[in-house]
Parts: sequence; structure tokens; C-alpha cells
Amino acid sequence: MMEVGTVLPEKVFYINRAMLTSYADASGDQNPIHQNEEFAVSVGLPNVIAHGMLTMALVGKYISDFAGGAANVLEFGARFTKPVIIPAGENVDLTVSATVSEIVDGKISLSLSATSAGVKVLGMAKAVVRK
Repeated sequence: MMEVGTVLPEKVFYINRAMLTSYADASGDQNPIHQNEEFAVSVGLPNVIAHGMLTMALVGKYISDFAGGAANVLEFGARFTKPVIIPAGENVDLTVSATVSEIVDGKISLSLSATSAGVKVLGMAKAVVRK
């Protein structure tokens, strides 16, 4: 039974440089901070970083999987707090979990957690889905 305070199972997505290239090609976002380590470092980043919208898409998949499909996701929003850093040759975790914060009128509100390498990458992450 779903009730306020229920913690949903954690899901770990793995992001690597090949995924960043595929996402860049699919989205049209070819910003070199997502693919070129030398460039990323030259603009003050620690390394290549994942596209923010890729991070959001993976968290969105977590939500839609829980909700039984994207049509049942009524709201989803978050703020980017830290980048997901993707060193060459590594599979980096994006670990997502959620807690039920409210159940009202056939809607379940979720407070979401998204971390990478133990660092919180999204803030104020929330979703509302159909029950």
C-alpha cells in the first residue's frame, strides 16, 4: 500500500562518454563541454559533464516507470545544483530515489533525490503522478 513516507526503490543509471555523444547527436546539443575534456577544463569545469537535460531525462524515466507510463506524469521539475562529471573510460552513476510526500485526489506527489558519485546533482526535485 502506498502511503506518505513510502520510499521508492532506488534506480542507478550509468552514464559514459558514448552516451553523451549519442545524446548530443539526438538532441543537437553539441556543446564541447559535454564531449571535449580539454575544452571543458579550459572553461573551469573539472572534466566533461553530462547534459543537464540528459540527467533530467533519466530522472524522468524513473518517474514514468513508477507511474506506469509518461501519460501518468502530471508534473516534474528540479533545479540543477551540480554537474554530473564524466571522466573518460568511466561509467558514472546517476542514482535516483523518491519518497511519497503527499497523496491527494488520486495524485501522488514525490520528493526526488538524484546523486552522482555521492553528490546531489538536482535540487528541489519533485513530481506529481496519477495514482
